[in-house]
Amino acid sequence: MNPLARILVYRIVTSTIVSSRIRRLRFGAIAVCAVSALAVGAKAQSRWATLEAIHSLENPSNRRSPGPCGELGAYQFRAATWHQYSAKPFSAALNRQASDDVAVRYYEWLKTQVERAGYPATSYNIALAWNGGLTAVSGRATRAVRDYAERAANLAADYDQRTASSP
Repeated sequence: MNPLARILVYRIVTSTIVSSRIRRLRFGAIAVCAVSALAVGAKAQSRWATLEAIHSLENPSNRRSPGPCGELGAYQFRAATWHQYSAKPFSAALNRQASDDVAVRYYEWLKTQVERAGYPATSYNIALAWNGGLTAVSGRATRAVRDYAERAANLAADYDQRTASSP
């Protein structure tokens, strides 16, 4: 995200909102501004960079033990999500190739759903949906989910920039 867009989003998000009615209206405006700033300020980011960013946030040390809710693998899939995109046993999530295959299928599904809802399929929006569900993209995301998505988008942009600048 470009610095001006980041400052704009930060100032809007951190401003104090008094009334709940104003809060709802302002939150909708924040979501529109954030999505617009990200869509305009960010270059097209690759699927690979977005998935690598999500992996870096979910399981950077490639631990093999289950997460607190039983998640496994590079992307910390839950069993239900794994079984929607793979016929392999859930334990196969520990295999990076199998985990990557499921991540690509899940990414493509999220991308389609985000675009169908009328939002750009940016790394930020994909990460919002990945971490907070599809409703997070439409503005129903907690601060933690928005922070996760911003970190993922920044990492993806960094990965894309490194890839573009390498010979």
